[in-house]
Amino acid sequence: MSDPFEQLPDWEIRVISPGRVNLLGEHVDYNQGTVLPIAIDRFVRLAARPRADDLVTIESLDLKSRLQFRLEDLDRRVDAQGKPLTGWALYPAGVAWALRAGGLEVRGLEAVLTSDLPIGAGLSSSAALELAFALAWQAAGGWQLERMALAQLCQRAENAYAGVACGLMDQFACAHGVARHALYFDTRSLQWQPLPMPPDSAVVIADSGLRRQLAASGYNQRRVECEQAVSLLRTRLPDIRSLRDVSPAQLDEHGDCLPPEIRKRARHVVEEIARVQQACFCLAQDDAAGFGRLMVAGHASLRDLFEVSLPELDGLVDAALSIEGCCGARLTGAGFGGCTVNLVARDAAGDFMAELGRRYRQDCGSQVVIYCCQPSRGAHLLGT
Repeated sequence: MSDPFEQLPDWEIRVISPGRVNLLGEHVDYNQGTVLPIAIDRFVRLAARPRADDLVTIESLDLKSRLQFRLEDLDRRVDAQGKPLTGWALYPAGVAWALRAGGLEVRGLEAVLTSDLPIGAGLSSSAALELAFALAWQAAGGWQLERMALAQLCQRAENAYAGVACGLMDQFACAHGVARHALYFDTRSLQWQPLPMPPDSAVVIADSGLRRQLAASGYNQRRVECEQAVSLLRTRLPDIRSLRDVSPAQLDEHGDCLPPEIRKRARHVVEEIARVQQACFCLAQDDAAGFGRLMVAGHASLRDLFEVSLPELDGLVDAALSIEGCCGARLTGAGFGGCTVNLVARDAAGDFMAELGRRYRQDCGSQVVIYCCQPSRGAHLLGT
């Protein structure tokens, strides 16, 4: 098997940073809820070396793109030629900006990267990129920061610099992944626990090929709608801080104070948090079928209440559930495109993937990229 770093220079800093797929708990991290992601064995790989000046140069082999910016220009959000930073360039620049704002040394850097994570597919390619650069600058600067604090600084980069109002789940999962385990994460307390995945099950991801830009999509609007729900519910429930504090029974009792659309958004979040708690019991009991039923209910809620699905994603889920060996299926990530995640009996995974691809071609007239993933270790320096 060839070295996955063979395309990259043999420089002193080498980082591998995974993407993530969320099994349950969608759109609840920014509502202070609980989530169940896994880091996956698809990665951003980065080779880097420090520079003596404040210039940062980054070459993306996959995008055939080269970026240069100076640390002194970070607040202006411009590259070395004075042009506005856009697209993927905002993520490494945002990390440098957030680290410096946190009082950490950030040096000029020369970096080359490659990735087998699809961009815009809901697998947190942006968070993987952020963690890769955070670890590279940590190694170059010689300082140490706890993983949770590093994830929080990367989240700040995405929120305040790239303009995406994401919660902490993506950066957390990329930083804290544990092989063969899901990650139960309480986004309020920041407590987390690895939970073993069912040993006879496989995680299969199906990429619809539909792409969305989070900052320009309905993602930020959904966050605003959740905040509106909290504000209105507080007139009846003055002690709540977020939708995390509202039980399904309380929403039944007081939901009449919400406009219909806002009530739907709130119901998804409140019930999705309850599903995560139930899913933890399923994992403790090695109950793949029960876990799968919760995934199916989660997709229906994202489709009907949170309204972030698309016909193509619904078609992938419906097709998956009709194939032997599939325990559960749902869209994953923010929605509006991207991927579905499927929990499949391990010995049926090969046939499942082939049949799902055939049905998607037949029903939608286009190809779907399907791959089997394993829960992976979080971002780390090679050799550590």
